[in-house]
Amino acid sequence: MNIRTMPVVAVLAFAASCSAFAADSIKIGVSGPYTGGSSPMGASMRDGVRLAAAEINAKGGILGRKIELVERDDQAQNDRGVQVAQELINKEHVVATVGYINTGVSLASQRFYEEARIPVINNVSTGSLVTKQFLPPEFPDNYIFRNAANDTIQSAMIVREAIDVNKYTKVAILADSTNYGQLGREDLEKALAAKNIKPVAVEKFNVKDVDMTAQLLKAKEAGAQAILTYAIGPELAQIANGMEKLGWKVPMIGSWTLSMANFIDNAGKNGEGARMPQTFIQEPNTPKRKAFIAAYQQAYNPPNGRIPSPVSAAQGYDSMYILAAAIKQAGDTDGVKIRQALENLQEKVDGVVTTYDHPYTHDDHEAITMNMVVMGQVKDGHVVYANAADKANAVREKASGKAKK
Repeated sequence: MNIRTMPVVAVLAFAASCSAFAADSIKIGVSGPYTGGSSPMGASMRDGVRLAAAEINAKGGILGRKIELVERDDQAQNDRGVQVAQELINKEHVVATVGYINTGVSLASQRFYEEARIPVINNVSTGSLVTKQFLPPEFPDNYIFRNAANDTIQSAMIVREAIDVNKYTKVAILADSTNYGQLGREDLEKALAAKNIKPVAVEKFNVKDVDMTAQLLKAKEAGAQAILTYAIGPELAQIANGMEKLGWKVPMIGSWTLSMANFIDNAGKNGEGARMPQTFIQEPNTPKRKAFIAAYQQAYNPPNGRIPSPVSAAQGYDSMYILAAAIKQAGDTDGVKIRQALENLQEKVDGVVTTYDHPYTHDDHEAITMNMVVMGQVKDGHVVYANAADKANAVREKASGKAKK
């Protein structure tokens, strides 16, 4: 059975039976927000992980053992994430965890995995600090990995789109007050400073705020030609809708979260044209992507066929396959051996985002490089390629000293 033919019942049966697996199953944690404003990202990531795990189990599992996913809702709350991490490590005895959507939750929680020497693959969380918390000499080995485009990459792409491509000279930054928003704001300001540009306004807001009038008025009065954003879907929609209320419309260019369904749906026509970096756009432009999209739609039947957060789903799926390859290579479920295998992965992993060829080394735990990321654009309620050339050249391998840019 493969991703092209796997019936929906296989995924649903897998999800329902995880807790019933025998003691010799391989337990893997899946931590993310499955409720609340971040849930489109969390649920899509989880569902991508489920698809991959179901496929792997259908082919015999890993080392002759079935994967058992231990899923926990961290509710996008730092303290809840800490509780979940401790439970997965100490009670469930997971051999590794995939997930983390929110940068703050990741930074608060993953220290427990570092202490326990159990690997984590961050498959959505993008804060630039995420993979840099535990570096030498204080920490000889780092157990934190990622297969998402970090905010250093994204902020540079956002600024390039605004300044180099569109020639704007006056931009405002609107970012939420979370770790994600404020670390992203810092990255944006650094990227702008590298081009000798200072934002004309820098404003923040809280999660669940519904009125952005004050922040938008400051940006408007400062003559902003574009709004650069770091936030998640619901609040991003309030920015777009707030501009409509003010009768003022300038482009929104922001982090990848402008692709979330709860931005696109809540903003409606006001979100049209918003641009953001993407590792994956829901287009069947390769056989692997076509199969993945079809399998996701068959298993979960999303409204209008649109994955709530395509990036999260694809990266979740890929993270499971990367981890499975490492466990297979290690020949063991010991955390140290899995980390060592991840850092010297011999087998190429055919993922949805890319083919992962030695994605990590001991000193580089980032699988995604800038050349692999494209700009997306909201059009008619979907995210499409902002540039036609990117659609034709959709899959790019990790950049190295000799890699193509």
